[in-house]
Amino acid sequence: MTQPDFHVFTRSDLADVALGPEDVISAVRQGYLALAAGDSRCPTKLMMPLPDQARDAVAYSMLGFDANSQQVGFKTSYRQGNDNRDKYYTVISLYDDTTGMPFALMDCDRVGASRTPATTALIALECAKPDARSALLIGTGVQGQLTLPYLQTALPGLERLMLFGTAPEGIQACVEAFHRYFPDREVEIVDDVPEAVAEADIAVAASGRAAHPKVKTSWLKPGGLLISVSSKGVDSSSLRDADYALATSEGQLGVTGSRFDDGEGKATIDAEFPDVLAGRKPGRRHASDRVFAFSSGMVITDIPVAHALATRAIEAGRGTRVRLWS
Repeated sequence: MTQPDFHVFTRSDLADVALGPEDVISAVRQGYLALAAGDSRCPTKLMMPLPDQARDAVAYSMLGFDANSQQVGFKTSYRQGNDNRDKYYTVISLYDDTTGMPFALMDCDRVGASRTPATTALIALECAKPDARSALLIGTGVQGQLTLPYLQTALPGLERLMLFGTAPEGIQACVEAFHRYFPDREVEIVDDVPEAVAEADIAVAASGRAAHPKVKTSWLKPGGLLISVSSKGVDSSSLRDADYALATSEGQLGVTGSRFDDGEGKATIDAEFPDVLAGRKPGRRHASDRVFAFSSGMVITDIPVAHALATRAIEAGRGTRVRLWS
């Protein structure tokens, strides 16, 4: 029997493969819609904190099936230290369910850095008030650096874009990423988080262990939207103080957002985002609602983005074929 090949892609293989905001947002949208329709599968992610607290290490594992690409995906992540990118490793492997054969094994850094802001943009599109004109990004790490251009792509009516960060290189990376897609627009650097949240129609908290006051939903003006990208920079009161609350996955909220529980071991939300995107639940009830959205990465958004990147990388002659089972 002929042994199957795995296409293996390193981070550098994928670094300059073209995949713009519109393509990623579309792929992520279709991933959520297939899940909402019951065609895809996405069990709750596993999280395992490691026992030596001084190392500040955690491991994640996710398994899913994307009906659109007909790919099964296994994603694993290991991180030691919340703010040390040199000790964060994430990998995804894809299997083609139409052939029963392996397809790709790849670094997942760029996948996560693309599908996360795409989810943020889609939440903003569905849950922000229709006349939203301003957005604030808090945090300048890899998961947030594409947030502003993706928001601007999904909501072209945004007129004021604000950014708060504490790392000069991160701030520069965010601004450069935005100007790559919108060279004629400006990003306003802010230094007062509560004041900026109060002025923004959309506030995105993508900070880790934040060097800023923890963001509260109560700081929002009426009609404001706060999106937490699994951020530790969001106060635990933010969900219960919201007029309307949603999460990308209620199950994963219990895993990665347990600090938002009501004191009795559970966190209550009004909707899951795939149902909002499918039109089964509203993004908000009233124009004046202060809305809180908890975004936790889901493998059914990783899979279509990874498949698109791998397909384009193969067409460009990138990567290595490995006969892992020979």
